[in-house]
Amino acid sequence: MALSLRDALIPGWLQVTASVRALVDKADDWCEQNGHSQAEMLGAKLAHDMLPFEYQVKSCWTHSAHALDCVKDGKFVPHMDPPPDSLDGLRVLLDKASETMQNTDTDALEQIAGNDMVFAIGENFRRNFTVQNFLLGFSQPNFYFHAATAYDILRMKGLEIGKRDYLGQLPVED
Repeated sequence: MALSLRDALIPGWLQVTASVRALVDKADDWCEQNGHSQAEMLGAKLAHDMLPFEYQVKSCWTHSAHALDCVKDGKFVPHMDPPPDSLDGLRVLLDKASETMQNTDTDALEQIAGNDMVFAIGENFRRNFTVQNFLLGFSQPNFYFHAATAYDILRMKGLEIGKRDYLGQLPVED
């Protein structure tokens, strides 16, 4: 049986989106229990030249749901609005991402897999892909990078989380 583009992407994205949402919950609990503000957590970075936790979580949405919306038109422009300014706002964004992914039709995605896809920033930066290559070769690696970075920031802040927290609910058969 051939693997559809949807099957190659969305189950893993849903699994990790759910784990990132659970990490946001753990961050919220940690802030409350340890007397830290949400703003401190939202702005936490691994290094001074990296983007903060709030951006990393928003990027999970950007490289899943936003990417899936953009491939319909054949053009991906990074979403430049600021990330949500609360942990609740991040949860809402992740929930929207999950809903978009769950509602993605297998056949519709297969029909556009070979279509032209442009990644553009302004007028001077442009990269050409097919929809399939964009999703598998650009959005998918970016999604996992940002999810892992969000996890790493929480570890750096001292949350007691481990690999199972990142992996989330495994798709095992009992």
